[in-house]
Amino acid sequence: MAPDKDSRLAKKARLVSLVIAGTMVLWIGAQWVGSTLGLTTRYAVLFDLLALAAFVWALIVIYQIWRARQSS
Repeated sequence: MAPDKDSRLAKKARLVSLVIAGTMVLWIGAQWVGSTLGLTTRYAVLFDLLALAAFVWALIVIYQIWRARQSS
């Protein structure tokens, strides 16, 4: 595999790891703030759906990285 391609895949992998970690921290924080402030469950579901969207995006990018590494 070319060094340029390796560095691009490594950059993508770092971005995915930051998105996953950041999503978990923000999701846990949103759940805590929601329960502390007594927000309705509609907001909890909204936070859950936003976190789910971030995880689906991360899964798609991880699959792309995996496919790129398999093809070379």
